Amino acid sequence: MAAVMRQIPLPLGPDPALDFDGFLPGANEAAVAQLRDAPWSAAPVVYLWGPAGAGKSHLLSAAAHRMQAEGGRVVWAGAARPAPWDWPEDSDRPALAVIDDCDALDAAQQQAAFALFVRAAGARQPILAAGSRPPVDLPLRDDLRSRLGWGLVFQIEPLQDEEVRAVLVHEAGRRGIPLGEDVARYLQTRFSRDLASLMRLLDRLDRYALARQRGVTVPLLKAMLAEDEPIA
Repeated sequence: MAAVMRQIPLPLGPDPALDFDGFLPGANEAAVAQLRDAPWSAAPVVYLWGPAGAGKSHLLSAAAHRMQAEGGRVVWAGAARPAPWDWPEDSDRPALAVIDDCDALDAAQQQAAFALFVRAAGARQPILAAGSRPPVDLPLRDDLRSRLGWGLVFQIEPLQDEEVRAVLVHEAGRRGIPLGEDVARYLQTRFSRDLASLMRLLDRLDRYALARQRGVTVPLLKAMLAEDEPIA
């Protein structure tokens, strides 16, 4: 009996570079331009929304790393980070509050997020946030939901199929992995389309190929996955 192919790759290997150069904008050029090129004072709040895997967290990280590279401070917040979240006390340096997965914030995190808005507004510093829904549809307390819609709101749309393949080939090249179109297409059509997961699988495949001194091919990928199948 043929082995059933896994749909979600194991989380092994490093994540791709989370910067603006490593993000293919596709239909999201306006959002990328706002975060990359516009001054932080252009809007008090920038909110990104869209489905999982569209690249929201990548853009949050890229903007935060840009702020840190310019000497600023970043408050990382979100559903995966327990509250409270402390605002930087150094008022002489610019700061950015980043709130991810807004639609999944619990009551304590919503209170902490509202406190961040108060502190950021008092310091005239920006907030960058993201969720799976537009602000008006977020299951949050009214005062927090309204504040998330204060500034600019961008819908982040997933990449088209050919754009996903382009990202795979680009990232493979960055890692020094010769990746053929057939391998990129196989990865795209057989596995989760979440790019972070695809990149981790790509790194794992590269290490598997190096250990066997073989090129990265579809048969090699199938062989690697077959080794993961439990013995009946």
